[in-house]
Parts: sequence; C-alpha cells; structure tokens
Amino acid sequence: MAEPDLRDLDVFVAVARTRNFRRAAVEIRVSVSILSQRLRDLEERLGVRLMNRTTRSVALTEAGELLLSRVAPALRDVGDALDQVRGLREVAAGRLRINAPPPAVDLVLAPMVGPFLQAHPQVDLDIVSESGFVDIVSAGYDAGVRYGEHLAQDMVAIPLSGPQHYVVVASPDYIARRGRPKHPKDLLEHDCIRPRYSSGVMHDLEFEKAGQIVKVDPPAKLISTNMNLAMRAALDGVGIWATMDGYVHEALKSGALVSLMEDWCEPFPGPFLYYPSRRQTPPALRAFIEFVADWRKRNGLRS
Repeated sequence: MAEPDLRDLDVFVAVARTRNFRRAAVEIRVSVSILSQRLRDLEERLGVRLMNRTTRSVALTEAGELLLSRVAPALRDVGDALDQVRGLREVAAGRLRINAPPPAVDLVLAPMVGPFLQAHPQVDLDIVSESGFVDIVSAGYDAGVRYGEHLAQDMVAIPLSGPQHYVVVASPDYIARRGRPKHPKDLLEHDCIRPRYSSGVMHDLEFEKAGQIVKVDPPAKLISTNMNLAMRAALDGVGIWATMDGYVHEALKSGALVSLMEDWCEPFPGPFLYYPSRRQTPPALRAFIEFVADWRKRNGLRS
C-alpha cells in the first residue's frame, strides 16, 4: 500500500489542531468530504485509528497524539524551507558564472563589475575570459558574451553595449619609416601586430567602406593575444595594429599612436549577453540582466 504523502499529513494536522472538520477544510481549502476521505485513507494506510470523531467532537487517539507530536514540527520545518526557497526568487544571491571574449571583458564588462556587485552584495561573480567558442550550458555557465554572428539560435540575447569600432593604429615613428597605408591592401606591404585565437586560427583582417568589404592577410611581425604586449609593441613602432578603439583611446588622444584608414573602419554592433531560454531565470542572472538594461539607459547606449 502506498505511503502517506504530505497532503494527507497536512489534512491530519489541520483537523488535529482545530478539532473541527469544517474549520480545517476552510483552512486548507478543500471540501469537508475530501478532507474526511483523505483522513480515512491515511488511517487505512497506517492501519491504525488516529481520531475518534462524532457529530459534535474530534478527539485524538494515542496513535494520533504521537503522530501529531512528531509530524507537526516536521511540517513546519518543511514549510519554512519552502518559503526560503521561494524567497530566492526575489533575492539575487549566489554565484553568477559568465564566459566572455577578452575585448568584451576589458571594454564592456569591466566597468560594470564594481557597480553591479555594490548593488547586489550577495552575488559572487565568476567571469572567465577566453576567445574560443564554449557551450555555456554543458560547461556550467549561467550566461555568455559573444558578438551577433556567433550567437546560437536557441539563446536569448540582449545587447551589452552600443556600437563598437575597430581602429588601425601605428606609432608616429613607424609611419615616418614605412609610410601611411591608405587602403587595406596596402597592409600587405607592412609589418603588422596580429592575434592568433585559442583554436590556432589567425583570421583575415576585414574592412568595410560604403558596403564594400575587403579582407586581407598581411604579414605578422608579432603574433600575440596579450593586449598589453600588443600595445607595447605598437607604441615601440614594431608594426601596424588593428584593435578595438577602447584599447587605444588614450594613446590616440596623447598622440603616442596615430589612427590610419579611418574611412575603412565602420562601426559594428557591440557584444550581446546570451543565456538559455527558460522559464525560471536564476535570480543572480535576472538581477544582472536588469542591471544591464539600467546601465545602458543611464549611459545613453543604443544597439
């Protein structure tokens, strides 16, 4: 015979506490007939009478008193635990794991981290920076950051930043020695500083002007995925560097680096925060999504 479930025990405790079938039925929102049937089923499953009842009174048997003394506190503990779990829907807490490519971490996520953690002190952030493609679900991430062309179809995606720009830069010393390229194909005659991704691939440099797209694979004087090293090499005149404008803003402003071929560097959409489509979004992730929306609004960012 099946064991009693929590609903049977809830019925028993309600009747035992109120000593009244009608009041107990109102309390747990069932009809008196259903309540009576559940109590009879419970007694049959246990093989013992729990209550003596007449049309005027309800009295617990010795077995009923014993069951009430043990079950009532346990059900209160279960109720408290369920209330705590439901409360997690409202409180952003716990660890939030995000996988993102280095430029998105450095230029987009980094300014958000401090304000977000200050607003949500019970959240711990775990941000992994890597350029390779990762299945965020199987790898145990709550969310990822990628650019639009690399987003999976079954993911929910929201923009993290406004449009971004690639820039082509070189030091004044390099330009004095080697000249200033005016067209992407001119880079084939120059030394360049280029990244190689974790997959081992070194992608062509892609430029666009008035709808015309040009891809080139110029010689690499230096190959490195380390932004500090690439910056140092560009400042030292090693070669021409194509990178995100956020990395070289100050160097361009000071004149330590010079911008080249600006008419071939059109803006493109910034990165997206993406996560699995599901009904119950973890509270910490939901808090970050809401923070991103507010951050973009406060900073006047558009997609």
